[in-house]
Amino acid sequence: MPITAYTRGGTEYVPEFLVAIDPTTCIGCGRCFKVCGRDVMTLKGITDEDLIVDPDDEDHEDDIVRSIMVMVAPENCIGCGA
Repeated sequence: MPITAYTRGGTEYVPEFLVAIDPTTCIGCGRCFKVCGRDVMTLKGITDEDLIVDPDDEDHEDDIVRSIMVMVAPENCIGCGA
């Protein structure tokens, strides 16, 4: 059952909560991260062996082939849809 929310102006909307980020379609551009003020996600690296690692991890920094966003606090999502 969807939740109904209201803007300050009283306009009704249905929140679009972020449930998961598909690593096969995420390009790691960070646009979603930049607009999210709730710390719901963070940027991680994917190695050539498909391991998800911290981009600052010196043990894997040379193995990262691309970046993706991952959920770290889905409970903080307010469903803004950004």
